[in-house]
Amino acid sequence: MPAPPTPSRALVVQRLLTEHCSAPVTVGGWQPLEPWAVARFRVEGAGAARTAIAKWVRPGAARCESWRPAAECAALRFLAEDVETRLAPRVIAFDPAAGLLVLEDLAPRVALDTLLARDGAAAHAERLTAFAHALGRLGAVTAGRADSYRSRRAALGPVDREAADVQPFADHRQEGVRWATALGVPPGARVSAELARADAVLSDPGPFLALSNGDAEANNLLVRASGPADARLIDFEAARFTHALADAACLYVPGPGWLSVGDPVASGLAGWHRHALAQGVPQAEDDRLFGFGLAAACLSWALIRLRRFPALDARARGDESRSQLVATLEAAARTASNHSSLPHLAGWSDRIAATLRSRWPDADQDFTDPVRFPPYRRRG
Repeated sequence: MPAPPTPSRALVVQRLLTEHCSAPVTVGGWQPLEPWAVARFRVEGAGAARTAIAKWVRPGAARCESWRPAAECAALRFLAEDVETRLAPRVIAFDPAAGLLVLEDLAPRVALDTLLARDGAAAHAERLTAFAHALGRLGAVTAGRADSYRSRRAALGPVDREAADVQPFADHRQEGVRWATALGVPPGARVSAELARADAVLSDPGPFLALSNGDAEANNLLVRASGPADARLIDFEAARFTHALADAACLYVPGPGWLSVGDPVASGLAGWHRHALAQGVPQAEDDRLFGFGLAAACLSWALIRLRRFPALDARARGDESRSQLVATLEAAARTASNHSSLPHLAGWSDRIAATLRSRWPDADQDFTDPVRFPPYRRRG
């Protein structure tokens, strides 16, 4: 049986929807969607019966920052009303004081990562294509419209400066550089020069400046498990305008939950993403601009992940997070090399990975082996 809502939250949701609909509304059938501060519920009244999704700030949680609901609300309204696209759920109602969002229910869609983990990437090629296309489409339809989004966001309250920055994790990347140095692989002059060039393009994306949900991974795409994918992007709590190719990195480099990804060029995912992005950002058709931006995004992500080194080094032999970090560094280097960009930075990433392979014999494996490490194999 679904757990009943807490009285306080039920009353807040019910009152919010009654005010929104200007008619009595009853909330029932509360179904928490753990481990998140999210629930599905039934709405009755106001001339309709349907289900909806509630998201709220969980008191005391690590991710309870009050700016998150406002950021998500602004992004979703921007997409629905300013851009007029169906890439994401629609906002039904928002209570800033309660940190409560009521959203369109996208069921029966399910998270793409659930399907990939259950069946493997080969079984869901069409849905992976929908993922790549959605990321490219998001960049295409929002490029050049940062002012519109930022006006909406400012109207909803104070803005978290780090979350709003085009590079909110720049400090984490610098921490990764420090750990590389501690491992005995410091960046030389040429590497440092390329780091500066990569930082410059990520900080000032030019025509590639576009909206991101802040967490472009397979768990944040909902698709239908059969038939047409009919995909929707979710979780815009950390929405911001940033370099559009930062979102593409997840097609090339393992994300937090994955040990490996496939070859996006061979699978066609790279082409689907790039073509969709070019519809609104024609500069994406320029091999030099596209390759440089993608290499910068992937290598930056690898360095951000390197900041986890001390935690992983303390773990037991065989911990798969060690393998994931090695695979991430090598995949980022491989992507840069394939696009003839940032050769010194790519070589440095490979040298860091080689140092970790030597330090962690359990992570000294062939992550390009499609049998041992199939695409989108989830980290244990």
